[in-house]
Amino acid sequence: MAFYSKRDLYFHLFENHKIEDLISYPYFSDHQRETFDLVLDAAEKIAQNSMYPLLTEMDRNEPQLENGKIKVHPGMRKIIRQFGEDGWINATFSYEEGGQQLPNTVYQASGFIFQAANYSASVYPFLTTGAANLIRIFGSKELKEKFTPNMYSGKWQGTMALTEPDAGSSLSDLQTTAYPTSHDGTFKIKGQKIYISCGDHDACENIIHLMLARIVDAPAGTKGISLFVVPKYRVADNQPNDVLTQGIYHKMGYKGAPIAHLMIGSDDGCEGYLVGEANKGLSYMFQMMNEARVGVGMNACAIGTAAYHASLSYANERPQGRKLSQKDPSLPQIPIIEHADVKRMLLFQKSVIEGSLSLLLYCAKLSDLVHVEKGDQKEDFGLLLDLLTPIAKSYPSEMCCLSTSAAVQVLGGAGYTTDFPIEQYYREARIHPIHEGTTGIHGMDLLGRKVLTQNGKALKLLLREIIESIAAAKAIPSLVSKTIMLENYLKRTQEVIDTLLPKAGKDMEAFLSDATLFLEMMGILVIGWQWLKQATIAAQKLQSEDLEKDFYQGKIMCMNYYFEYELVKIGSLSTRLLSEEKVTINMKKEWF
Repeated sequence: MAFYSKRDLYFHLFENHKIEDLISYPYFSDHQRETFDLVLDAAEKIAQNSMYPLLTEMDRNEPQLENGKIKVHPGMRKIIRQFGEDGWINATFSYEEGGQQLPNTVYQASGFIFQAANYSASVYPFLTTGAANLIRIFGSKELKEKFTPNMYSGKWQGTMALTEPDAGSSLSDLQTTAYPTSHDGTFKIKGQKIYISCGDHDACENIIHLMLARIVDAPAGTKGISLFVVPKYRVADNQPNDVLTQGIYHKMGYKGAPIAHLMIGSDDGCEGYLVGEANKGLSYMFQMMNEARVGVGMNACAIGTAAYHASLSYANERPQGRKLSQKDPSLPQIPIIEHADVKRMLLFQKSVIEGSLSLLLYCAKLSDLVHVEKGDQKEDFGLLLDLLTPIAKSYPSEMCCLSTSAAVQVLGGAGYTTDFPIEQYYREARIHPIHEGTTGIHGMDLLGRKVLTQNGKALKLLLREIIESIAAAKAIPSLVSKTIMLENYLKRTQEVIDTLLPKAGKDMEAFLSDATLFLEMMGILVIGWQWLKQATIAAQKLQSEDLEKDFYQGKIMCMNYYFEYELVKIGSLSTRLLSEEKVTINMKKEWF
């Protein structure tokens, strides 16, 4: 069974976003189209041969805590080592650091393939990449030499240890404490962490936690948070480092990867190593989190993609009913894909996942350009990426919950059974609106920070990009009506922004009370922009009598669907955002 479309992925990479342009920069100059093809083919082979076969098995046989250690599916040890041996964990790092200087765009596309095949299995190595990256960027030479080689090889697992029982989104309330020692510049760490992905398991020899803690007597709030490397086993003698697995969380989905509750320093024996400067841990961690947020969007998109292809396959094969115009019961039944409402549900899924994938790969390319560009161009690409990050995280996360639900509905009763993988995708999709910050947090980030940055410069850059895409599409007669639609909703969005921004300095509670709705509206607009870009390319290809007419015609029809069914939702959202009624603020808890 296909779990993604290679043709669609290549369309986004090479026709839509033209990632071969990156080869012109010295940092990426050793690569070429053939290199990218080889990388993506290698990713598909691992996904197809090693990961997808374990999809259901890892869900049915979830990790268990036995004698203080979490046991995971035995197949994970081989998969993690394969990622290490093949260079996936540090592929984007420089040659000097043992990496391949692979563009992040290609890396994210490869990750999309892995995640569509088996999301749980894909999490282990990519968590290690994030943790190793923090040590690589901010750690001392000694820390890099001590920890990163075995992380790159897959021998050691990396994690991000942020959340505590009383400090989730509000990290200023973090209680884990670091006490300086009199030797080696190490710290004694004491506290607890919850919801730590891959926080303990038996598929690697050691677990390396990148942990936030407050040095004793440090400033209160977020200004006093530092970042530490805290291994489960001490590197010098491989003895336990007083990091105990207190429990394991059993989840509704994403069951193949363990989520641990850790007790740190219960016997005053946990040693940690400071990363970078004291009291700057949160700023270090947020650099990683911003990258991870685009990754979360990609995870959601990948799961939504797998669900779409499973429901598409079923719809083509399942006979049920006849055309409404056919009254003769002796006529053979037709595949359900012939029914208009089933087409609607499939179009909805296709519009969400292919629109999301376009945005996510665009963000990945922006990150590559930030890495290689200089001066004003570098700043502009960075501002645009920062603005789009909460949208790229939240739109796929929220909408793929709905698209996987539509996939279940396509199958009807069969979709609710374990005979098909879609019920698993439905459960797995739900974590992404929570991972790396809830949707509400990202709404406040977008409206309360990103839109206001440098007097709205990032927003102006985005509007310029959208207007340029509209101008290009207007040159194609068949797209003119849709460009006018997007223009009108762009103006409506601008009206909302112009109305909201003056409130920012007067009443922040009122200003941010519907930030989640603002984020939703912006997501719909941006995905509409991405669909217009795709349709423009498709229309040009059809004019040249390209042989893949079905593929490109499908792009145009899906753009039509998105504009007619999804883009129009900006109307009702904007009406609410322009209203002066403060319903959620005025509601009192006693009235519930």
